[in-house]
Amino acid sequence: MAVVLRAVLTCPDCGAQTEEAMPTDACRIQYECLSCGFVLRPRPGDDCVFCSFADTPCPPVQEARAREQAGTRE
Repeated sequence: MAVVLRAVLTCPDCGAQTEEAMPTDACRIQYECLSCGFVLRPRPGDDCVFCSFADTPCPPVQEARAREQAGTRE
């Protein structure tokens, strides 16, 4: 499985959508909406704003899910 490195964030305040590059080595714990200035922070249980507000989870989560799937097929 190829890791997706770009995702579309959706602001929960104004609904604006912005495509952003996701870091591969760290979680992004804050993002300011370019449209309304609302500061997105991860929801409880999530490590980063991409896991909470994007159409694709962050690369570390994608990789962990791929490893879990591979482990269940063995």
